[in-house]
Amino acid sequence: GDTFALRKRRVKEDLLKMAAELLDIYASRKAHPGTAFSPPDADFRRFEAAFPHEETPDQRRAIEEVLSDMMAPEPMDRLLVGDVGFGKTEVAMRAAMKAILDGKQVAVLVPTTVLAVQHEARFRERFEGWPVIVEAISRFRRPAEVKEVLARTASGGVDVLIGTHRLLSRDVAFRDLGLLIVDEEQRFGVKQKEALKKLRRQVDVLTLTATPIPRTLHMGLAGIRDLSVIATPPRDRRAIRTFVTRFDPHVVREAVQHEIARGGQVYFVHDKVQTIGALETELKRILPEVRIEVAHGQMNERALERAMSRFVAREADLLLCTSIIESGLDIPTVNTILINRADRFGLAQLYQLRGRVGRSSERAYAYLLLPSEEALTRDARRRLAAIQSLTELGAGFRLASYDLEIRGAGTLLGPDQSGHIAAVGFDLYATMLEEAVRELKGEPPREEVEPEVELPISAFLPEDYVPDVHLRLSLYKALSGARGREALYELRESMVDRFGDLPREAEALLEIMELRQDLRALGLRALEHGPGRLVLTFGASARLDRRLLSAWVLEQQAAAPGRIRLTPEQKLVVRLEEDGEPGALFAAARRLLQELSHCALTGSPAEDGTGEKS
Repeated sequence: GDTFALRKRRVKEDLLKMAAELLDIYASRKAHPGTAFSPPDADFRRFEAAFPHEETPDQRRAIEEVLSDMMAPEPMDRLLVGDVGFGKTEVAMRAAMKAILDGKQVAVLVPTTVLAVQHEARFRERFEGWPVIVEAISRFRRPAEVKEVLARTASGGVDVLIGTHRLLSRDVAFRDLGLLIVDEEQRFGVKQKEALKKLRRQVDVLTLTATPIPRTLHMGLAGIRDLSVIATPPRDRRAIRTFVTRFDPHVVREAVQHEIARGGQVYFVHDKVQTIGALETELKRILPEVRIEVAHGQMNERALERAMSRFVAREADLLLCTSIIESGLDIPTVNTILINRADRFGLAQLYQLRGRVGRSSERAYAYLLLPSEEALTRDARRRLAAIQSLTELGAGFRLASYDLEIRGAGTLLGPDQSGHIAAVGFDLYATMLEEAVRELKGEPPREEVEPEVELPISAFLPEDYVPDVHLRLSLYKALSGARGREALYELRESMVDRFGDLPREAEALLEIMELRQDLRALGLRALEHGPGRLVLTFGASARLDRRLLSAWVLEQQAAAPGRIRLTPEQKLVVRLEEDGEPGALFAAARRLLQELSHCALTGSPAEDGTGEKS
């Protein structure tokens, strides 16, 4: 109604502003070319060969895509999505080495101090034996040390500088910055993202993420940023066993003792700093023989560094901590994690936390602890069901897509997370964004035909086949949004796998979806059934060559008089030999569309060979 039209208009105004900002970034990137790095040389190949593991196929492809972007004159803006422990850091190190060999400096931006220290150790280990200076600035270092590192960076004495958002401060200057690597961009605030936006205009940017927040994922999928996905796990990696259970002292004791008995260590994550002391007391009561270390972000820097160092040195068995361990922390001896009040964490956050274990060939375990089933919100239940179902290796990208469905994509730029998606729905929002970008580029609006199929056939998903109403709705949405036979085939396989053989009505629904795809490909408006006949409606959007169509109709009329006629209202009426049987109807419709496909336009969808509208 009128209210929704008004809402759409407001959303469109904001989208036009946002699209203008997007285009401004892209125009300035084209106008101010970045560095076109040289192709890999013998030194780079030597560095590659020193990698102690075998690259996975996805990892190799991501490395090639990143190097290709770096060799292009426009600044790179690539999003690298890969599950935790799947080798994103090695891709980043190859990019860093390419930049350093060309005389450029590299900045590595990370969300936490703990991660900055870990990255510093990993980069130094990987670049050992090369004349590469790696430094990190963090709150673990004294102000005088930080000042000295920044002075060397400004004069070109540091090749790789690692740090938290401190790297984006005004007093941080590089002599010749060529590459910025951003780890988990979604963890940074609005101000930092605005600073990153400015940097994107000048230098190559590589963003690493395990589960991109929906906004970042949507940017990648929409083609606003280049996207690489590492979905294949390293060899010998095993999936993490995940349990959702109530907080029970017996479960906690058994999980911790099992891990310690096989020579490992444990993370115990709690959601609030204020009550972490009370939980420490409770854990000491349940596990009197276990050495417990506490770590959280509100601790003094020295105390936090000491706690983490003691745990890494295996002077403690269990690390009781907040989500400070969420990003990138890599301690292979820790293969059990317990997450208290898991219902209070977001889906991507749960996935990141679970990814802190299972970094070796040992079987890893994750326990999501809850107060009670009744206390959970509907969204919390959906999140926990998703994290429990997505246990196979490489599920991070699928999980982010699921998060997209639960939360929406958020505004692509600027501080507002929820944006206008709630107002118009995600699908319409994404379509309106694409239209806004096309409008500002001066391109004609793209008319997407949504054909109607009206056949006297029962076509639906029966309740006794898919009992959950929300699941049925999401399947209908997936079916109507599927593009291409392959997508429909995958949905069919997925339904058979989950619910068993398709009933007759569901088979008919998939047949109708296939017919809609054929109609859409030809730009046809509708396929209807009348007594003893099928009726196709063309309309102005039909992608058919008029001359070929006329020749085909004349040929059919000569072969079987009265079977086919073309009306002045741009409708094709075809008499049916057999009528009433669903199988015969589908076969006749498929045959008709197959024959019409030979009359399809080969050039522009709007014009035929004579330049006339078809």
